[in-house]
Amino acid sequence: MPTEIKTPVFPESVADGEIATWHKQPGEAVLRDELLVDIETDKVVLEVVAPADGVLSSILKEAGDTVLSGEVIGQFTVGGEAAAGAAEPAASASAEPVAAEMPLSPAVRKLVDEKGLDASVIPGTGKGGRLTKEDVQKFIAAGPSTPAAETPVVKPPAPVETPQETIDAPAGARVERRVPMTRLRSSIAKRLVSVQQNSAMLTTFNEVNMEPIMKLRNKYKAQFEKAHDGTRLGFMSFFVQASVEALKLFPEVNASIDGSDVVYHGYQDMGVAVSTERGLVVPVVRDAHLMGMAEIEAKINEYGKKARDNKLTMEEMQGGTFTISNGGVFGSLLSTPILNPPQTAILGMHKIQERAMVVDGEIVVLPMMYLALSYDHRMIDGKVAVQFLVTIKDFLEDPARILLKV
Repeated sequence: MPTEIKTPVFPESVADGEIATWHKQPGEAVLRDELLVDIETDKVVLEVVAPADGVLSSILKEAGDTVLSGEVIGQFTVGGEAAAGAAEPAASASAEPVAAEMPLSPAVRKLVDEKGLDASVIPGTGKGGRLTKEDVQKFIAAGPSTPAAETPVVKPPAPVETPQETIDAPAGARVERRVPMTRLRSSIAKRLVSVQQNSAMLTTFNEVNMEPIMKLRNKYKAQFEKAHDGTRLGFMSFFVQASVEALKLFPEVNASIDGSDVVYHGYQDMGVAVSTERGLVVPVVRDAHLMGMAEIEAKINEYGKKARDNKLTMEEMQGGTFTISNGGVFGSLLSTPILNPPQTAILGMHKIQERAMVVDGEIVVLPMMYLALSYDHRMIDGKVAVQFLVTIKDFLEDPARILLKV
């Protein structure tokens, strides 16, 4: 009897989704946990995998169709036989490693291709010796422990095609290319317009001398990485810690507006904006006030990898009481970040640039960064916003205060 394939249960904040890609077709044999279909929501791409070894019986919702939470989108036959022409190739009688003979799931194949690995040299621990994603991740984490002759060559990621590259037209031709918005891009567009219409957003600016942090980081980064299992000391953990301490002093900046009520949060969940090929996403570092710098750096690195691989979950994207956005990694010198509702403030980091500054009556060259704090004036007065940003500046220019909490 066929088993129903349903969409995952969406959170309350997600109304519906859209079928992005079917990775299998009706009559095609499927392995357990092999990817069947991608479902795109306005936040993340969800993967639906096969519940067991069997055959995809039918597809009820095609690519581009809108689907609801828990809706039936296809049918699956456990242990069924593949239709003629869809069966897997017969196993080879050669003595090659099992992982090379077994078919790879799309998730495993994607990871292997991205890292430029040879699947045949990776030991498989799945059913029947199949290669799992965890096997590949462990192989990568093990580093250059394989013999030199078998060390895989890491290939650079393939360049992303742009509309200009995909249009073949004579020189000078006025060509246009129309493509539908993705759900994520459409959601971003609606939220940005909504913020402008439904909040009294203002931005205040300041600048921070990054020399103290840079010296501290250069002095201890090797010891830090060794002490924390390879976690690198970056700048973001300093900004998260400084923001956490400043939010404790100015609780209205850590609050949100819910209708006619103000909700004050007794915790600091920090949203960290991450740019992906699909658009900007904001995973949340929860309970940042309870975390050390190594934990913060590790969590941000984890989110960055998940974002690039479209592996962020709904839970990791929801909530947040304050957001930090770093446009400096793209070379931005100054910008006005837009609020991430229902939050009432967002901090913008920018490029570190050496500038001539006057210190004690003398001109010195210092690595400076402009800071921008956008805030909802309905909740936060200008005086509070300026004092909050100056507090962050003071913490960053004297990082010992972050540790001493003074």
